[in-house]
Amino acid sequence: MAATADGRTVFATVEANGQRHGDLAWIDATTLRVMRRNPICREPHALAATPDARWLYVPCRDGRYWVVDGHTGKAIKQIDTGGRPHNTQISTDGRLAFLSPMGGSHDVFVVDIAADHQVTRRIRFGGSLRPSALSADSRYFLQQIDGLNGFQVADLRLGSVIATVEHTTPLGGLRLPFLDHVGRLGSNGLKRCHGLRIRPDQREIWSVCAEHVTVHELAGPDFREVAAIRLPAKGYWITFAPDSSHAFIALSEAGRVAMIDTRTRRIVMLPAAGHQPKRNLVLRQPT
Repeated sequence: MAATADGRTVFATVEANGQRHGDLAWIDATTLRVMRRNPICREPHALAATPDARWLYVPCRDGRYWVVDGHTGKAIKQIDTGGRPHNTQISTDGRLAFLSPMGGSHDVFVVDIAADHQVTRRIRFGGSLRPSALSADSRYFLQQIDGLNGFQVADLRLGSVIATVEHTTPLGGLRLPFLDHVGRLGSNGLKRCHGLRIRPDQREIWSVCAEHVTVHELAGPDFREVAAIRLPAKGYWITFAPDSSHAFIALSEAGRVAMIDTRTRRIVMLPAAGHQPKRNLVLRQPT
């Protein structure tokens, strides 16, 4: 999901697994009415939008990212990355898009949005790409990868990975040779890292791996670990309140979201969130 800067419109992908195509929806955040719903590529995943919502970047399971005009709803370009496009980041100034496909070359594709959405460079990471995060000043790009209990950090001024950060809290589960490149096998399925975000105030990195979220300083070269928080179930994607006061982590198998006070680092609520919640979004109430 993504939203306009004023919080009035939400953009959501509907994966429709197993179908010929999924959908891209425009939702009024005040009335929760679907204003537009267009068919798009097969199994669209975690999209991102420019701050003015002019451009939407949609990762699709056809090996491409589809670029959609957020005003007209028309797809105007497809960017071939190979692999299985999965996650997307766009810089706060709306100039650059960062495309993270799973599998393939293990490269993040950096796109100049104003230059007709051209790929200008690629950054190689150490494994198949999962969720990512981008600092507000576009200096650090953080990437979770399969097989790592932690994340890697690229310095965008250098265009290369400068740190591999490993969490001190183990994933748990059984280590099997044929799964070692992905994660660990637990009693309720695969354990791996699948949620990464920088607090809006740019003070901390929060990384969700299986039943823990680990907190690190947003400061190189070590990106020091400062806390680990136990979750009641496996966590997935994470988002924050705009004022950084709370984190929200999807607990897909539990059908809930963990709301965590970022100051005390305690879970304060576990609201029900429907069937297998995964991606989430926090908005300011439109006025």
